[in-house]
Amino acid sequence: MAQIFDLGHSLPLDRPFTTAEARDLGLSDRRLRRMVAHGWLRRPAHGVYVVSSLEDTLELRCAVLALVVPSDAFICDHTAAWLHAGDRALAPNDHLSTPEIACFRPSEVGRLKRGTVRSGERAVQDSDLVQVHGLVVTTPLRTALDLGRLPRSHDARLHGMDTMLSLQVFTHDELLEAVPRFAGQRGVVPLRVLAPLADGGAESFGESALRLRWHQAGLPRPVTQLEVARGGASYFLDMGLVEERVGGEYDGEEFHSSVEQVEHDRDRRSWLQREAWTIEVFRRSSVFGSQQDAERRLRALWQSVRGSRRRRRYL
Repeated sequence: MAQIFDLGHSLPLDRPFTTAEARDLGLSDRRLRRMVAHGWLRRPAHGVYVVSSLEDTLELRCAVLALVVPSDAFICDHTAAWLHAGDRALAPNDHLSTPEIACFRPSEVGRLKRGTVRSGERAVQDSDLVQVHGLVVTTPLRTALDLGRLPRSHDARLHGMDTMLSLQVFTHDELLEAVPRFAGQRGVVPLRVLAPLADGGAESFGESALRLRWHQAGLPRPVTQLEVARGGASYFLDMGLVEERVGGEYDGEEFHSSVEQVEHDRDRRSWLQREAWTIEVFRRSSVFGSQQDAERRLRALWQSVRGSRRRRRYL
């Protein structure tokens, strides 16, 4: 980090700053891009930078957004989700690029037009908005409802609702009760389909997507973060069915790639197998893309389980 400041420039160490501020200090756009590429700076929003050593906190996220969001607008959609939940709200690879900020004006105020953000106007109720460190933001519940309607894919819709539910500031019943208010509005059809499937137990985008494949394969609703006791300790499955002793796990690269992680997963799953559990493990290529085979594998698993139960009844 010291290399940044050997350049003779006094960039702020404790707060975000804008491109214009950096230019005033004599830093060119090219130099800023190089600093980001080398990991010395982060660019959490278009036109805003922070030194990489600065810890990601709610206060910092608000300070970043305060530099780009108009005072008469509210923050919503994926930006509100990031503000409420941090990076766990991001979709795969979102961290590789600077996200577009989503902020709108209430319909009665008029449409917001700003090229550097995704903007417009949207009907909201007073109960849909909350103040967070001086910013007006959609509540976690309203954010979940918007994310359940608006993103491009069903995976993103379900992940958004899962993430907001995981904050435990509203219940699944409250989410379902709010769905009818969006009758006739954009995206209400997928919202009606996916809201009943939402579950705050999902801990990643991959887990949300795998659970959707689980549903599409025709399996009963699973328990998320299913605890399996082992003596004085416990193992937790991403999702599973207790009576049938079957589970599904999504092994993302971040937490399942090192030698230690692979060894831990192997030991854990070997013990579960000895205890008559059947665990299907999925990587990214099995869950996403045109070649995904998660639905086929889960369907085969469920047919095998039901076949075994029928055979036991006739013994």
